Amino acid sequence: MAPDPLQPSPLQPSLLGEDPAIADPATTKPAALAIDAPARPPDLAALERDCRECRRCGLAEGRQTVVVSRGDPAARLMVIGEGPGAQEDASGRPFVGRAGQLLDQMLASVGLDSERDAYVCNVVKCRPPDNRRPTPQEIAACAPWLAAQIAAVDPAVVLLAGATALEGVLGIKGGISRLRGRWHPWQGHWVMPVFHPSYLLRNPSREKGSPKWLTWQDLQEVRRRLQEDRPPTPSL
Repeated sequence: MAPDPLQPSPLQPSLLGEDPAIADPATTKPAALAIDAPARPPDLAALERDCRECRRCGLAEGRQTVVVSRGDPAARLMVIGEGPGAQEDASGRPFVGRAGQLLDQMLASVGLDSERDAYVCNVVKCRPPDNRRPTPQEIAACAPWLAAQIAAVDPAVVLLAGATALEGVLGIKGGISRLRGRWHPWQGHWVMPVFHPSYLLRNPSREKGSPKWLTWQDLQEVRRRLQEDRPPTPSL
């Protein structure tokens, strides 16, 4: 029997309270993600099972698979993108298309392996139709899953790939060009917004000052921060 779309899963009540999927999309505004300390560490295997049964928003109707994560849950780096594309929807793994391949290459250029040194996920777990940007309501509906992932992985550094990730985590809309490359202490984590790899594919120049060159500088700073192993103070 299909689950009741308004019935919370076993994981949801301890995360963000009321179901955000029933919010009015016309009034849903960006807000920083709240990561409450859970009574017990979230079970990522159970979270993945619950995600696959999720009907909290309309994206469930058109998906092939729910795309939860890839990489190592014990990694100190977490990469958060926007949402699955066609290849991700077919494979069930995030960042496996051209943008994902570029992400892997750029992480490798600073000595980081995306499967061993990072935990990779998205703000929304189901593919939006025609790869459109997720709506504020869809971002809010998926917020409990993302909150549970961050709580379970507890990364030292969070890399926000693109404007949707910036909006979904920090609640900041449209500020990626201004905020990329800058550290933001947030709830005990160091957060770095960067350009999304799909944007870099459209801007392939590697000349000094280009988006691709800037992102390489950003990733070198991420590598340095991971080596420092220093928690942020104060926290947002």
